[in-house]
Amino acid sequence: MAPLPLSIGVSDTDRTRPLATGEVAIADVDATVTFMGVQALFNKQLSEHTFDCCEFPLGTYLRTLERADRPYLAIPIFPSRHFRFSSVFVNTGKGISRPADLAGRRIGIPVFDMAAAVWLRGIFEDFHELPRTAPIYVAGGLEEARTGDEHPQFYPDRFRHEERTDKGLAELLAEGAIDALYTARAPSTWDGVAVERLFPHPMPVEQAYYRKTGIFPAMHVLAIKRPIAEANPGVVRSLFVAFAKAQSIARANLADAAALATMLPWQLESLRTAEAVLGKDYWPVGVSKNRPMLEAAIRYMRADGLIEIAFSVEDLFSADMLDT
Repeated sequence: MAPLPLSIGVSDTDRTRPLATGEVAIADVDATVTFMGVQALFNKQLSEHTFDCCEFPLGTYLRTLERADRPYLAIPIFPSRHFRFSSVFVNTGKGISRPADLAGRRIGIPVFDMAAAVWLRGIFEDFHELPRTAPIYVAGGLEEARTGDEHPQFYPDRFRHEERTDKGLAELLAEGAIDALYTARAPSTWDGVAVERLFPHPMPVEQAYYRKTGIFPAMHVLAIKRPIAEANPGVVRSLFVAFAKAQSIARANLADAAALATMLPWQLESLRTAEAVLGKDYWPVGVSKNRPMLEAAIRYMRADGLIEIAFSVEDLFSADMLDT
């Protein structure tokens, strides 16, 4: 039988590169791998559905499960993870020194259902005395004015919302027109003077969160168009195995000090520190090791009003993935 032609869209990372170079083959699949920047990739996939298999925003995937057609099926591979305590920026003239100080403040947010914001709203309510509905959320482009959503958004009524279409959020933060910013990418106005991170030294706070919860939050999940998965038994397993292997190669490359895989001068020491704090398998694949993380994500999405159904972790994946 001829291999299945499959177009795959992912961001260019050490976890995905072995698939594009051919170092890792996908069994019974003739893959065409395309690299794109994350936001461009998501905008294209969610508006045009270009790729058969794609790196996909976790929160948006959960929202698709409430649609009648359930167009995508997740595979328990998580190409992007981030603690995101380092992704909260404040105007330094506003007297904000802790998450609780954000109550009643205006927080810029490029995409309301982006996983970074879902996790921050949930974590700050659970552990930092900031009810998720206490701030006012201001939607807009990060660096440039945006006149509309880049891909379809939903703004639950339980939150107070504003939109800014005249300037980018980075500029608004520096001017003081907004008080803070939740973002997946640092704003260009971060200068340590007018704009600073809420947690100038985020690692200790992030490590404390991990010790308390055991969760390394996922931002993205791998997803395949459901009709393709249903018509081709075995393709989900093949993708899972290949992406897991590519990730293991990425980890091995970090441990190889003969020629550094990154431009980090203390690459090996950074790896050793991460594994000492988070454990050897700190970026797990499969269902079982990601269950607590996924249960928290589902709970936070429901608390936000972004989904109504109390999905189980099993609802997210096909039956042949539940033993992973």
